[in-house]
Amino acid sequence: MTQDELFKVLVAHCKEYGFIFPSSEIYDGLAAVYDYGQMGVELKNNIKSYWWNAMTRLNENIVGIDSCIFMHPKIWEASGHVAAFNDPLIDNKDSKKRYRADVLIEEYLGKIEEKINKEVAKGKKKFGENFDEEQFRATNPNVLRELAKYNEVHNRYVAAENANDLAEYKQIILDCGIVCPISGTCNWTDVRQFNLMFSTSMGAASEGANTIYLRPETAQGIFVNYLNVQKTGRMKLPFGIAQIGKAFRNEIVARQFIFRMREFEQMEMQFFIKPGTELDWFKQWKENRMKWHVNLGMGAENYRFHDHEKLAHYANAATDVEFRFPFGFKELEGIHSRTNFDLGNHQKYSGKKIQYFDPESGESYVPYVIETSIGVDRMFLAVLSNSYKEEVLESGETRVVLSIPAPIAPVKAAVMPLVKNNEELTNLAQSIMNDLKYDFNCQYDEKDSIGKRYRRQDAIGTPYCITVDHESLEDHCVTVRDRDTMQQERIPIAELRSLIDKKVNLNNLLRNL
Repeated sequence: MTQDELFKVLVAHCKEYGFIFPSSEIYDGLAAVYDYGQMGVELKNNIKSYWWNAMTRLNENIVGIDSCIFMHPKIWEASGHVAAFNDPLIDNKDSKKRYRADVLIEEYLGKIEEKINKEVAKGKKKFGENFDEEQFRATNPNVLRELAKYNEVHNRYVAAENANDLAEYKQIILDCGIVCPISGTCNWTDVRQFNLMFSTSMGAASEGANTIYLRPETAQGIFVNYLNVQKTGRMKLPFGIAQIGKAFRNEIVARQFIFRMREFEQMEMQFFIKPGTELDWFKQWKENRMKWHVNLGMGAENYRFHDHEKLAHYANAATDVEFRFPFGFKELEGIHSRTNFDLGNHQKYSGKKIQYFDPESGESYVPYVIETSIGVDRMFLAVLSNSYKEEVLESGETRVVLSIPAPIAPVKAAVMPLVKNNEELTNLAQSIMNDLKYDFNCQYDEKDSIGKRYRRQDAIGTPYCITVDHESLEDHCVTVRDRDTMQQERIPIAELRSLIDKKVNLNNLLRNL
């Protein structure tokens, strides 16, 4: 199965098993907007709990807030979003489709990287244990040819980004022969900028309404509440403010399922520090965040850092945590050293003094900030795409399983009477269900054969299936089946809670951080 095929199968699986639905589907849907179903909302909430507790419970100097989506329009002037929150867009005249020019170039560079990696893989296969990858990359003519092509395009792209040279974007696209995926032609328009903020009106009468914006990020809600939190919480530097909330961007090129949407959710933390210490803290938070990701057990090889060559106007250091999605390594989380740009600008635009009095040095200053920002929806997609597996069993049968990390799985255990119409079995199964549901999200399932029920639970990622059979009435034991190994063991009913808790308790995951 190719990566593209896997992605299509994953999208279909999400709908079939209640993870994600197209929004407003009975009215033919709304592009790049999705609803989370009964399984999806559980997984999403578990991801948020893992992040929230790692931030606020494990760090005594980080607290949380929940700011409004509607904010004073001057906030977005101060943040630079009104003037500079733009994407470079280009249209294909034949297909009438619109694309982000920078994404087209980045995908072209990604294809060159794939060619290089394929050459390296062939060399590794040919030479086996004697393979020296560093030497191969430095001497192989095919690798060197592709690398020279990559460097030439990459250098032009970085220069165009830094200069905001829209004409050069188009010229790179033409010189590289980048075609529209729909029409297959290079008949492109000029590149132009498009502001991504949604605007709306607030007011009782249309003539007196004020134009406001749906927030394009949650960070500004933290910055404008800096003084409130610092004073009421008696916070001393360094300290952080965390927030989970919705954000909205009018993405013209919204695609790749929930990877890029118009309505999405962010988990952001702004860490306020003394000026001059930002690069040390930047390094520390890079390590901290990567450890959080790898701790889920989805494979350290599936993550990498991508340091920014072009920095945003507010940053003096920036990197992305990239994850290996079915469509390649893409940004999952951003870590930025934002200097004092945001607080400084809000101080300027509001006319209010936003400073910190340092009792140790006796000076007042505008704090610097390290930001960590991760998309909930992208994290959701990372978990699902990494977890989806099609396994061929010894019988020749294929099972679909989501090997979701157990502490964040939507359902922790399924309780099943072996047969449906036996009153004694169903009563015992229900009593087990009633006992476990206070500690874990469980499902009671008695429809279809036990084999079909196992497959159904595999497909939603349930770590344990608990089967109540006729022997259970005599020995007070049940059969517990493990999702990943499919091994079954007989254990006393009284030990169920501790067995499940050991594998699925989120606190055990947090203790590893």
